[in-house]
This record gives sequence, structure tokens and C-alpha cells, in this order.
Amino acid sequence: MISTRTPVHTRTVEGFGTITITPVDPAADSALIHSWVTEERARFWGMNGAGRELVQEIYEDVDRRTTHHAFMVGLDGEPVALFQTYDCAEDRVSECYEVRPGDVGVHLLIGPSGGAARHGFTGTLIEAFLAYLFSDGGARRVVAEPDARNAKAISLLERSGFVLGPEVELPEVDLPEVFLPAKPARLAFLGREAAH
Repeated sequence: MISTRTPVHTRTVEGFGTITITPVDPAADSALIHSWVTEERARFWGMNGAGRELVQEIYEDVDRRTTHHAFMVGLDGEPVALFQTYDCAEDRVSECYEVRPGDVGVHLLIGPSGGAARHGFTGTLIEAFLAYLFSDGGARRVVAEPDARNAKAISLLERSGFVLGPEVELPEVDLPEVFLPAKPARLAFLGREAAH
């Protein structure tokens, strides 16, 4: 069962297909998300040992927040990626750099059938994602903080126009709803002007 929520952004790319960005429905989407985040290739997502129930609880917590959001990215009706945004001022990353007004943090996980053999697949999804983020005028700069050991993600961000910042240590978060271990991360920034 996949979310029946209404997409917040739709973009048709000639020769590629129609991309939709739809808020995660924790009950409907948790089984699919669990299957993605527990794969070895998703080890930097930090949920390798999580059960489906825990994944659902985590996304229920995200769903309740006004500062953090999770989205399923679809291509021609098929889910291909998980996209998350957050207000940097309300996240642990704020302890690692000087947050500016309009900074929006992001995470992106491409699903296993996510077009690995299609040239430009991830880049096209990132373009759609950035178009959504910058569409309402609230986001001034996108901030990414991939695991510092994830060379593939860092390279992808650079190819997408992000400017690399310092390597930092994201602090541990231990809340009743969620535990996040400390993580070495590489900050990367993309301003609104550079995205156009």
C-alpha cells in the first residue's frame, strides 16, 4: 500500500517522465521505506537494524512536526525515492554551523529500482526536488549533511551545484521518539541563485 496523499509538487520532464513529490503517509509507506532503509547500500541512512514498526514510528514523529517533512518521490506513478526536509534552526545541524534565515536541510535516498542504469536519473530528481524547495520563496539556501564517509553522495552534491563546506560532527540526539547517533558529516550548500 502506497500513500494516497495529494502530491505537493508535480514536474514533467520530457524524455524522462512525470515526477511527483508527495508527503509520506507513515502507515501506508512504512513497509516500502523499511525495505529501502535497511538495505546495505543505505547504511549511511542509519536505520540498517530498524524494524518496520520503528520506521513507522519515526515517520509518524516526522509527520507530527512542523519543522521536519518526509516525501515519497514518484516517477510515472512508481515510488523511486525518499526525500526529507527540515528547518536547520530546529535540527542538530544547527550546532555545527551558523544557520541563516531560510536555510532548509535535506536528505535524499534513491530506491533500489531508482533508475541506477538510467543516465542522469538522480540528477533529474534532485532538480525537481530543488524546484519544489525554491518554489514558495521561503527557502533561501539548501543545506545537505551527508555522512563524511559517503563519497558517492558528496560527489553527487558537487555535480548538482552544491558548494562543499567543512566536515563536522553531528551530535547524538536521544529523544523518546528517536535516537540518532553522532555522525561525521560533510556540509554542502546551494543558494537559491545558484540553483537557477
